[in-house]
Amino acid sequence: MTPLWKTDAELFTLARRELFTAVVGDIMDTLGLQRQFLSPKIRPLQPKMVTIGRAMTVLESDTEKVASSGHKELLEKPFGLMLEALDDLKTNEIYICAGASPSYALWGELMSIRAMQCGAVGAIVDGYSRDTAGIIDLKFPTFSYGPYAQDQAPRGKVVDFRIPLAVGEVDIQPGDILFGDIDGVCVIPRSAEQEVFRQALEKVRGEKTVRRAIENGMSAKEAFETYGIM
Repeated sequence: MTPLWKTDAELFTLARRELFTAVVGDIMDTLGLQRQFLSPKIRPLQPKMVTIGRAMTVLESDTEKVASSGHKELLEKPFGLMLEALDDLKTNEIYICAGASPSYALWGELMSIRAMQCGAVGAIVDGYSRDTAGIIDLKFPTFSYGPYAQDQAPRGKVVDFRIPLAVGEVDIQPGDILFGDIDGVCVIPRSAEQEVFRQALEKVRGEKTVRRAIENGMSAKEAFETYGIM
């Protein structure tokens, strides 16, 4: 069988052109991967924002939690390891940050500019973002709880990155694929990505056939019995 893609760039181009998170999530359900969507509170700043790429995981902690652990060198850095994490982004990666309380912004415009320079394709934060107008002007796909200007500098710090990360009930390994659109953000484990995307492409192409059949007058029942898709 001829592979449908050979590189990440080819896969991500295919996904952007043909797929959406709902169909990818449906396939993961059938494979027993049923806790792969992040909280519905995490939304794109604009409805048409879409991102797909490899996870560059970032762990944030409230300042008080860092202080209690006694890491004085880390406390002396205004953002902890955030600048190091930002500069370490690679092509087709997504900055995904979690671990802090949702009381300040975890992403902003200058971070977006640097991420774009590094070749990153999006930011997903389990909390708020700010500098919304600037990010929208940049057209940088950003997913968060929404706009909130309060800064992280005196309130939280990045304490580690490129480590396993828990975002709500979803476990994310560095390098897992993240796919976000208007319907949410899903996590595709590296170990399952080939099968997930192969089946997702088959399903979405089949759905187009079903759509044409229904548009031409076929009943929903007959369409499902004929194609097994609805």
